[in-house]
Amino acid sequence: MSDPDTILEVIGFPQPPQADPPYWLILLHGWGANAADLLPLVPLLAPDGQGFTPNAPFPHPLVPGGRMWYELNLQEDGTVRDPHGEPPREPGPAAGDEAPIDYSCRLLEQWLTTQDIDLSRTILGGFSQGGVMTLEVGLKYPFAGLVVFSGYWLRSLPRSEPSPPILMIHGNQDPVIPVQAAQDSRDRLNQAGFKCTYRELTMGHTINDQAIALAYQFIKTHKKVHK
Repeated sequence: MSDPDTILEVIGFPQPPQADPPYWLILLHGWGANAADLLPLVPLLAPDGQGFTPNAPFPHPLVPGGRMWYELNLQEDGTVRDPHGEPPREPGPAAGDEAPIDYSCRLLEQWLTTQDIDLSRTILGGFSQGGVMTLEVGLKYPFAGLVVFSGYWLRSLPRSEPSPPILMIHGNQDPVIPVQAAQDSRDRLNQAGFKCTYRELTMGHTINDQAIALAYQFIKTHKKVHK
């Protein structure tokens, strides 16, 4: 694995960032994409808020300009091998003894907790591998809400009290992350006491207009603005 970044590169919208926005939206891209990928969603999902899209710290081995939060095991048909299995733990050269997923979580948490951002007025979301990262990091902190597009819950980790509400959206024709992985994640989250709303759409591994509309309504309901 190539050397990872030691700090996160983050794109904001609008620019310059609002000094004290009513709320924030942070979106985490998927495997092989980059911070620019989900930036067009910010004005659609948070038209009056401040958005940020971080770059994952690891360069993707196959996609020029692509990034990844950690390595994935893919089967020959392109699906994720055992979505709930632990990702490879071989550390990156600059990550010391940390597994790549833990290194990425640490960098993201460092950025989140050193910015002038009120997490109780912040929605964290992500697509695919970014959806996995949303739950990896988001359940530890008192976010206003979490939005998972085409992702799943990988590991049970320390949780925030109160726990943020979760919206999971998944396609029943997803060729990369089987819908059963999302259904299982929904059941595990609810059994663990999280408040998880699950919506299954007729689509593949993507974010369509219906998914955007559902996420917009969730954000509109759960964002917390100044009184």
